[in-house]
Amino acid sequence: MIQVAIMGYGTVGSGVAEVIHTNREGIKRELKEDMEVKYILDLRDFPGDPEEKKIVHDFDIIVNDPEIDIVVETMGGVHPAYEFSKRALEAGKSVCTSNKELVASCGAELLETAKEHNVNYFYEASVGGGIPIIRPLNYALTAEIIEEITGILNGTTNYILTRMKNEGLDFAEVLKAAQDLGYAEKNPEADVEGYDACRKIAILSSLAFCHQVDYKDIYTEGITKITATDIKYANVMGRSIKLLASGRRDGKNVYAMVAPFMIDSQNPLYMVNDVYNGILVRSNMLGETMYYGKGAGKLPTASAVVADVIDAARHKGTTAKFLWDKSKLQVADIKHCKNRFFVRMEGSREEVLAKGAAYFGAVEPVASVVAGEAAFVTGEMEEAAFEEAAKKAGGIIGRIRVK
Repeated sequence: MIQVAIMGYGTVGSGVAEVIHTNREGIKRELKEDMEVKYILDLRDFPGDPEEKKIVHDFDIIVNDPEIDIVVETMGGVHPAYEFSKRALEAGKSVCTSNKELVASCGAELLETAKEHNVNYFYEASVGGGIPIIRPLNYALTAEIIEEITGILNGTTNYILTRMKNEGLDFAEVLKAAQDLGYAEKNPEADVEGYDACRKIAILSSLAFCHQVDYKDIYTEGITKITATDIKYANVMGRSIKLLASGRRDGKNVYAMVAPFMIDSQNPLYMVNDVYNGILVRSNMLGETMYYGKGAGKLPTASAVVADVIDAARHKGTTAKFLWDKSKLQVADIKHCKNRFFVRMEGSREEVLAKGAAYFGAVEPVASVVAGEAAFVTGEMEEAAFEEAAKKAGGIIGRIRVK
């Protein structure tokens, strides 16, 4: 019998218990033995819940029980999730988590702790919910040199941008609708300012480039400044605005950023809409591979956690290899990164295009959609050069990067 403890009985934690119970026979066929949840750690009681008798409030009960083989961490946040996870690993128990904040901050250290104690620290569900991406990077693509990972990694912002595109609505209006539907938190800052996507791309970049990428070093820009007018321009250009999180090699440098981009219909991420996520991996031999699915939600995320639990059970007594060294990788300054830019400026079409050519070089005109302004797309230029030109030009209403 494989005994599991769950720490945190919220949306994902309760989903893990449900998946283990519902798919019990399938798990047994896979592992040739039963699996059950023995404890659930939470500050709250859950009277009437099917699992109420398994609720405990003291972590020591879990860490000191020799029957517990695997601990599921779905608490969220860094503390006390870090302390509990580390103690569980040191006690010879594998840990499986969906906690992107903890993995982004302490993943390399916890992987090392797991290795020292011949157990495993698995975190498939920390990026992309139910989308398998950690295992492909760690196993299927090990013969490849990863050149770039770019993804739509946050379902809330993708839902908002999709509705803005399809219905011509403003950001604030769609955000309220997303909150009413439960797609956005009451405090949506982590989603709409890009922080959630930032932590996820830090994890993926750390795996892809084999060293710790600190999320605090990643340039991050959210979607709060995207307007209905921006969406109109994107539509006439045959493009879609997406919040992209990206890590890529450029020679000896590694750049990482989170920001809204205009992408065209040739980009595989163009058709990733609503609450879905998509992750595009480019490697030197295979080229582009695409991973698509529900990036959040109770059961999709719980399914990914339980897949890790099964993997941990398979690897009992051994440690799976993860190419993620805790030495820090220096992310290059974003000012040297090159992009094209969509620019809106005050003035007549003739004035704006003349100004664009004078300050930004050759520009591509964009059809006008509102009076009193015009827009163009620059050629590829460094971020620092763009910012300098924008200061000199003046009259800029907004800008969005173009991929």
